[in-house]
Amino acid sequence: MDPDDEVCLCFHVSLRKIRTYMARENPPVASLISECLGAGTGCQWCVPFLKHLHSQHTKGLTPDLKISPEKYCGARLKFHDSGAREGEVVEEATGQGSDSTVRDSDSPGDHARTEDRRA
Repeated sequence: MDPDDEVCLCFHVSLRKIRTYMARENPPVASLISECLGAGTGCQWCVPFLKHLHSQHTKGLTPDLKISPEKYCGARLKFHDSGAREGEVVEEATGQGSDSTVRDSDSPGDHARTEDRRA
């Protein structure tokens, strides 16, 4: 993605805004990225991607998603229709393995809340 491409499509939060927020605030857990203009608090499509960006940041890497904004947006539309994330989209964007389909009922928001409790 380019820096001005949106990661959180609900609240129009760009990759650049997320990078700047993490550099400035150094959030200890990914769920605190929600303090950056509400990222991840709408439909929750972007939660696994925000977690990946946070992971890269904590490793000292430049946070990035390796997916075109067109494919990312198209996959979000499918997510809204079906309630499931296509694992290959998550894998392509993050470069990490994933289950083939992640249902919304698997509750990515719950993972963020669990992460908060561990901190």
